[in-house]
Amino acid sequence: MIRTLLIGLSLFALTACETAKGAGKDIEKAGDAIQGAATDVQENL
Repeated sequence: MIRTLLIGLSLFALTACETAKGAGKDIEKAGDAIQGAATDVQENL
């Protein structure tokens, strides 16, 4: 019983880690897009 619970918690932790990693990549891409747009605006002024 305890072994099954530990395996389940381990799998949950790994899944959560991958989710956070994916979210971080998405946020990074959004930041890059915002930075690119800001650079374009500055160049056009």
